Amino acid sequence: MAVEPVLHSLTISQVILNFAADRGIDSDTCLAGTGITPAMLQDPNALASPEQEMRLIENVILALPDEPAPGFELGLRYSVSTFGVWGFTLRTSRSLREAMERALRYIALSTAYCVFSSAVEGDSFVMCADPSGIPVQLRQFLLERDVGTALNLMRELQLTGRVVRHLEFGGLDGEAADRIRQLSGLPVRCQARRNAIVMDLTAASTPLPTFDEHLVRVLEDQCRQLLERRQIEGVAGRVRQQLLGGLGLVSCLDEVARTLNLSSRSLRRRLEDEGTSFRDLVEDTRRQLAEQMLGTTDMKLDELAVHLGYADTASFTRAFRRWHGVSPGQYRLQRSG
Repeated sequence: MAVEPVLHSLTISQVILNFAADRGIDSDTCLAGTGITPAMLQDPNALASPEQEMRLIENVILALPDEPAPGFELGLRYSVSTFGVWGFTLRTSRSLREAMERALRYIALSTAYCVFSSAVEGDSFVMCADPSGIPVQLRQFLLERDVGTALNLMRELQLTGRVVRHLEFGGLDGEAADRIRQLSGLPVRCQARRNAIVMDLTAASTPLPTFDEHLVRVLEDQCRQLLERRQIEGVAGRVRQQLLGGLGLVSCLDEVARTLNLSSRSLRRRLEDEGTSFRDLVEDTRRQLAEQMLGTTDMKLDELAVHLGYADTASFTRAFRRWHGVSPGQYRLQRSG
């Protein structure tokens, strides 16, 4: 069975925006085309889809100056507190090994896009990261970020002592490897058969001073509930994914239904059961993207109309007036003022 995608808290995305800002990249550049607004970033309950998060990350990658291993440096900015209840569940675990195994159980609550797995190999405890499911243009950056994040969490949880022996990367060498060695203070093995964090098994199994048997059960239960709430289980959520993703806003109900392995009639009925319709979802998605792009880009109105799936600029303008009571041009002037 395919795993349902999970929405991530937008507050976590602030780490990426701060990282970009330190390199002179403004938030408008980062958010372009994501459908994420500045107001959403201030909402502690706002969530982002995987497609929105990937677009944000791609925007940042394209705008980054040429520097080695930027993803790893970003990963080191994530801490236990960044992840809320998921992070605090790790902190209350019996040992680092148990914390990492628990992390895998609820990994969807983190920012990880790599598929992580753990194994005991002799006197080592190993966490492997598989980035093969990540789009190729984002793969190396997100591999570095996810490994950097995992390493930083391990160090924060362990508090004292050297647990991690070395890092392994399958396709890394040169300046990037040197930079990761410098940032991590660890040996880095390049051209390895895998991507991994290799730990001393005894140290990883040593009891943590923050272990709380009662609290970890309470927090784990909260993780389960949070995971259920954030899963994109509704058909409406899956339709939005397709509109923001590969099919785009020019797609029709029949095309989306085929992608979701539903008949057009079934898709229409299930959306009605969720209190919406395909037309409403398309219009709402167009409105959000139009607001974002008018406020953050200089795209001409005729180009924007095509991007949003309208037949012509006049159709787009009529729709926009219906949403906001002003023309797209007036709205842009108001935002810029």
